[in-house]
Amino acid sequence: MRQRGGMGVAAIAAVAAVAVAAPAHGASKKTPAHYRVVRLDTLGGTAAGGNSINNRGWVTGVSNLSGDQTAHATLWNQGATVDLGTLGGPNSAVAWPVKSENGLIVGISETTDDQPLGEIFSCPAFFGTPLTGKVCRGFAWRDGAMARMPTLGGDNSYGAGANDSGEVVGWAENAVHDGTCAPPQVLQFHAVIWRPKSGDLVDLPPLGNDSSSAATALNERSQVVGISGRCDRARGRFSAAHAVLWQDGVPRELPNLGGVAWNTPTAINHHGDAAGFSDFAGDQGGGLNAHAVLWPRDGGIVDLGVIGDDPLSLAFGINDSGQIVGQSIGAAGSRAFLYEDGVMSNLNDLVDAGSPFLIYANDINDAGEIAGQACTACDTTETFAVELIPVP
Repeated sequence: MRQRGGMGVAAIAAVAAVAVAAPAHGASKKTPAHYRVVRLDTLGGTAAGGNSINNRGWVTGVSNLSGDQTAHATLWNQGATVDLGTLGGPNSAVAWPVKSENGLIVGISETTDDQPLGEIFSCPAFFGTPLTGKVCRGFAWRDGAMARMPTLGGDNSYGAGANDSGEVVGWAENAVHDGTCAPPQVLQFHAVIWRPKSGDLVDLPPLGNDSSSAATALNERSQVVGISGRCDRARGRFSAAHAVLWQDGVPRELPNLGGVAWNTPTAINHHGDAAGFSDFAGDQGGGLNAHAVLWPRDGGIVDLGVIGDDPLSLAFGINDSGQIVGQSIGAAGSRAFLYEDGVMSNLNDLVDAGSPFLIYANDINDAGEIAGQACTACDTTETFAVELIPVP
């Protein structure tokens, strides 16, 4: 069973021209119940995933290079497949819905430096390639140049989302050796807002007595969503004891389904509706026991359910019309879903016969176009990024 996390996160001189010439896509409208699947090229390897799509139709994500030992952040736009490079290290990725419309792309990249404390941090799970032991930093890419996200005094940082004002959210280690960390993680981390042009890095505090936090997405109103909890292993689980919304830098807890781990907003639209996933009670051991959820702008939480009798579902993207995409996971594997008008649909039922099998859907723009991951011979490890185009 393939799940978001490994490869496919799971999971671009020509580039500058693409950034200038990209046309805006159509206005928001209700998506027809049928899609054309466009297979996107890899960077030479056998695994890739589309993890973000903005309203200009830019798909970004991650793709393996030839040999499948390294993966790079990738932009797909107007038929071009663009390797965004790295901050000097082996691997990079765009792992979350980014949403910026002005040419700003954010993600994570390894550097040339070895981890001084032997940490794994948050990044390798989104590369899906062998561990390298390299320091990881968030990045901001624009016009062919990749800038490095600073830290709060620690070694690693992570870039997750951005808006048109040039604000980037993510998380960064500070210098505190935190006893709530699970080895090999050592340092505490906090959610941050980074402004690459000025270099400002704003610390967003955790909830109450929590030690660590992480910001995953923001909108044009500078509403930020993310997680708060203990340091743990810096990869979900008990770091996500609480789902959080920061307004003007102040954290407010969002409701959950009763669990003490994996309560994770992944996206927020311009109206303030957030999507993600939340654990049910009984997860004290840290096992994932989640359903995809919606946190409406007016408060509360909505369980989006699952496809069929699957035990798990995870939501990753939401647009301004309230359409939500993600994956439903069960004994038969993982399949992409679309949730709208109170109904969760298997996206594999909304495409032509003979289309690739859709493993997950990670983002949806206001035109209803979707970025995700698919396979053809799904009994192998080969995957690729796809764009789903609604067909009237």
